Amino acid sequence: MQSNIEGQLSNFANISNDRIVYRVVITGGPGAGKSAAQAQLSAFFENLGWQVYRVPKTASFLLHGGIRISEMSAIDFDTFQINLFKVMIAMERTYFTLAESCKNNCLVICDRGIMDNMAYMSKDVWWNVLKRYNWNMVELRDNRYNQIIHLVTSADGAEHAYNFTNTTERTETLEEARELDRRTIQAWLGHPDIEIIDNSTDFQTKIQKMIKSVCRRVGIVLHDRLNDQYKKVKFLIKPPLPSDSVFPPFQDFEIVHDYLLCNGQFPSKIRKRGQNGNWSYQYFQRLPNSIEVRHQITYKDYISMKMQRDKRYYTTIKTRRCFFWKNIYFQLDIYKSPNNLKLKDLILLEAYSTHCGNEMFGKLPPFLEINGEVTNDNSFKLSNLSLKSIKN
Repeated sequence: MQSNIEGQLSNFANISNDRIVYRVVITGGPGAGKSAAQAQLSAFFENLGWQVYRVPKTASFLLHGGIRISEMSAIDFDTFQINLFKVMIAMERTYFTLAESCKNNCLVICDRGIMDNMAYMSKDVWWNVLKRYNWNMVELRDNRYNQIIHLVTSADGAEHAYNFTNTTERTETLEEARELDRRTIQAWLGHPDIEIIDNSTDFQTKIQKMIKSVCRRVGIVLHDRLNDQYKKVKFLIKPPLPSDSVFPPFQDFEIVHDYLLCNGQFPSKIRKRGQNGNWSYQYFQRLPNSIEVRHQITYKDYISMKMQRDKRYYTTIKTRRCFFWKNIYFQLDIYKSPNNLKLKDLILLEAYSTHCGNEMFGKLPPFLEINGEVTNDNSFKLSNLSLKSIKN
């Protein structure tokens, strides 16, 4: 009966005129950027109005319970992998069922998938598991997920970035990471839609390629937003805003930012982002190469980190309105708190685009009154807007 249930749940995404349910696996070797990739992919589709479910990494879930793989015998390790396999199926089933009942378009992001287990198990144990539970490769690999995106480990082509990870779960050397990466690719070989994204570009371009790939598969045309050469532009908006009826379809989110105490020169901050009382929590870390990495965190982590809030900065609260205009994705930030001279009635419009100058002004929403471009004005950076004392 278990096999029949899993077979029913493993059907491809429900794509109709009404809604889409799409299952994507983000996999890859150690230190590939999977966590950051999932966070950005999730935020991107949420801003489109999609419901997004993120199936957590099952191995991390179990290891956080005190399991120590280094202390296991070979037999115990194989037993652990079998149980990991079963827990993973149960967890995915929970999210897949929720997605099928969702009224809106729904993206299910899996932090690794069933076939990843094959990279960590001996062939004999793997095939014995399939035989024991009457599972088969086609159902587990080909029919269960719509798309597989393999992010190549930073140990292969971006070795300088491999040591920036803070996870205590990663113990692999560079060569071990490369080997696991190769084995993971082989485990998914044969899936009808697998894409391998290497480290031939910088990390942010790597993420853009991933998002663009998913958008292409579900039929979302966002050529400008996902162009490799796009850049962030920012404009000052004159209040008051027009009525909601003037806007194209939009999604509003409440966002709360707090800066944290920092010993180094790179500031970090936490954010909670919510809609209709449902919140997600992120930690933003600035790396030495000027890349800001976004980490999805739990509510418990958020509360704990908030105790380290840097009191030199205000807590900033704003409403973010996300919408499309002329195939450009815009984010309109309406600041609510603190109600001081710097933030009172402040409204900023942001977008990522390849357009610039007069060409970009011609793409701006005509229903908003533009007070000028402030892209390169440091006084409109969040770190300066939040600072209680004026920076010189």
